[in-house]
Amino acid sequence: MKQLAMSVGCILLVILASCGAPKTVERIEADTTIDLSGEWNDTDSRQVSEAMITDCLNHPWITRHTTTSEGKKPVVIVGAIRNRSSEHIAIPTFVSDIERAFINSGLVSVVASANERGNLRDEKDDQSMFATPESAKQMGLERGADYMLMGQLNTIKDREGGKQVTFYQVDLTLTNIENNQKVWLGQKKIKKFIQRKRAAF
Repeated sequence: MKQLAMSVGCILLVILASCGAPKTVERIEADTTIDLSGEWNDTDSRQVSEAMITDCLNHPWITRHTTTSEGKKPVVIVGAIRNRSSEHIAIPTFVSDIERAFINSGLVSVVASANERGNLRDEKDDQSMFATPESAKQMGLERGADYMLMGQLNTIKDREGGKQVTFYQVDLTLTNIENNQKVWLGQKKIKKFIQRKRAAF
C-alpha cells in the first residue's frame, strides 16, 4: 500500500512539474517545415498545391484552350474540395494555396468562388444606391469561368503500438464548364511515418 502511494505521489509530482514548466515562444520563418503531430500541416498544403498546379499547367489542355480562344487566358474557378480524411483539415487554406499557385503562374485567370461572389454582388447592389454614378460598378459584367477545379483529400492510417504510418492522397479534377469534359486529373500522395517515444519516469 505504501509503495502504491509513493508511485501515485511521484506521478503527481511529474504532472505538476510539467504543468508549471516555463513556456518559450520563438518566431520562425513562415515556410519553415516543422512536423509536431505528424498530421496534415501548412507545409503539406503549400507543397501539394504548388506541385499539383505546376502539373496541371504543364498539360495539353492549356495549349488547346489558348489556340481555340485566340490566345486568351483560360479562366478558372476553384469549386468544392472535400475533406474525406479522418483529420480536421483547413480546406479554405488549401484552396487559397491553390488559387495563389494558379495566379502566380501568370498562365490563367482565377475568378471568385460562389460565396465570394455573393459578397461582391451585395457590394455592387449597395453601390448602385449610394455610390456616385461614375464610380458605381455595374451588375452583369462578371467574367465567366471556363473551367472548374474540384477534388477531395483522403487519408489511410496504419497504427501499431507507438508507430503509425499516415498516407494522404489528394485528387483534383479540372473540368470544362461548357461541355463537362474533364481536361486534367491530378493526384498527389504523401506518406508519413510517426514514432512516439515513451515518456521516461
